[in-house]
Amino acid sequence: MHLTSNPIDWYAARAGGVAAYILLSMNVAIGLLMTGKKSMKHWPRFALEDVHRFTGMLTGTFVVLHIVSVAIDAYLPFSLVSLIVPLVAPYRPVWTGLGIVAAELLLALAVSNHYRNTEFSYRTWRRIHYANFAVWTSATFHAIGTGTDRSTPWLVAIEAVAISSICGLIVWRVLRRGEPEAWLLRAGPIVAGALSIAILIGLATGPLRFRPKPWNEATFQDSLSGKILNDMGVTRGIVSMAGTGDGSQNVLVRADLLVTPTSLSSTSFQMEYLPSGAMCTGTVTKVRGAAFQATCTMGDGSTRYVSASWVPPGPDGAIADGVISSHA
Repeated sequence: MHLTSNPIDWYAARAGGVAAYILLSMNVAIGLLMTGKKSMKHWPRFALEDVHRFTGMLTGTFVVLHIVSVAIDAYLPFSLVSLIVPLVAPYRPVWTGLGIVAAELLLALAVSNHYRNTEFSYRTWRRIHYANFAVWTSATFHAIGTGTDRSTPWLVAIEAVAISSICGLIVWRVLRRGEPEAWLLRAGPIVAGALSIAILIGLATGPLRFRPKPWNEATFQDSLSGKILNDMGVTRGIVSMAGTGDGSQNVLVRADLLVTPTSLSSTSFQMEYLPSGAMCTGTVTKVRGAAFQATCTMGDGSTRYVSASWVPPGPDGAIADGVISSHA
């Protein structure tokens, strides 16, 4: 599924998701406003229905754009299964799963709309249509809990407007059924909207705040896995170690040693930062058993001092338990 790592795909995924959420919120809000004969008396009902239907179609279009863009992007490791089955995605599975649930419910609603006048009675279709609230709720938590933009002020502001509007309209709709006092009908939606904004800000700046991995961090310590290859001749040989450091700062490392029976003839070392692709190249300075130390230089001239150690590998040379660390 991972066809490209072009940033355009990631921008498209983010833009498609945000646009779909805005349109979905508009669609739900219009649906709530259409309830009752006196709800929007200054607007022709057929016009509202057309807008409601059109925003629903646009929502589905941008949802498809969002999913396809994520699927073809190489940086996020999403397989076809992880895009269809909730809770199996490697990236924030619960919050991503809520987005998958929202998309699949939206598809089910689209199918029910298609057969509205042929297979379903109006009452049955109306009951099915209440699933829009589940779609919007799942999409809201998906937006709050996933993505690199989830803590940015502009996205939190969009979510605040959407959540406060929908929560306020729901309270307004519930209160209106009981014919309450005018002040309660006005104050209830305002209180509900303000409370929802407070909860959103608490989540976005607290437990669900985006904490990015460091970018080309000079100092880090991660787990190391990889493989050691030996190609020994009569007078000299090559020992190569290729591995991956996984953790707060993902890196690819490779150390090559040209050895003789009694000494090192030459060495080389390179470390590639992910996902930036920045390279640090240099030499191995010390080797001892199942460990080595190296010094490398970044493109900007800064120096990194790297050390790696691991449990002695088996006959196949695979490193199953290792550690790599770096400091400036």
